[in-house]
Amino acid sequence: MEWYYYILIVIVGVFCGFLNTLAGSGSIISLAMLMFMGLPANVANGTNRIAILMQNIVGVSSFKKQKVFSFKEGIWLALPAIVGSVIGAGLAVEINEDMMQKTIGGLLIFLFFIVLYKPDAWVKGQAGLIRSKPSIIQIVIFFFIGLYGGFIQAGVGFFLLSGLVLGAGFDLVKANAIKVFIVLLYTPFALGVFVMNGQVDYKIGLILAAGNMIGAYIAANFAVSLGAKFVRYILLAVIIFASLKFLGVYEMLGLI
Repeated sequence: MEWYYYILIVIVGVFCGFLNTLAGSGSIISLAMLMFMGLPANVANGTNRIAILMQNIVGVSSFKKQKVFSFKEGIWLALPAIVGSVIGAGLAVEINEDMMQKTIGGLLIFLFFIVLYKPDAWVKGQAGLIRSKPSIIQIVIFFFIGLYGGFIQAGVGFFLLSGLVLGAGFDLVKANAIKVFIVLLYTPFALGVFVMNGQVDYKIGLILAAGNMIGAYIAANFAVSLGAKFVRYILLAVIIFASLKFLGVYEMLGLI
């Protein structure tokens, strides 16, 4: 691999870590990059978890120093997510390369419309209005969120924010911090499944992680609002471009 690819990986990692920590879906970009670089879909999926793990160590540490949340506020919701993530990762390592690409492509199309219709707008409208106690429904919700996160990770931030605000009643600031905490807790378990199945490229994963950690640090320490609309447009463009690639549309049209 040429030297400039390593610089590109770090730059993309910074952007992805920033997105992941502030909202979510940074993994859409990192997955697309890893696969375009030639990693098989399953290996790209597993390799990305190294960056996610390191990114969230930085993010949780920063949020904790700012006293945004306490560990006990997220631990009970993290437990069902951990169980779900192990099952989800197990499903991901078993699926064949072609099916994984088609699955990722389909999920990206779904996420395109989630981003397009600004989920943050309706989440903000509900923030702080619900104050429900831990329940079976919450356990089920976070189990399935963990299942999804273990399977692919991309876009799980949106689902976690929705579950934490709409289902658990946290305000957006605290929900975002707890989201990062929950992902940090379940990621080692999901990563372990990929490691055991030989679907992790450690070198590329650690290089990507360096960028993700920088992005997470910036996002956790600065409340950035300027440029959010621009980032959203870039994200939409990346999602649609990547989803068409994974669904094989370019090959069908003879473009690649």
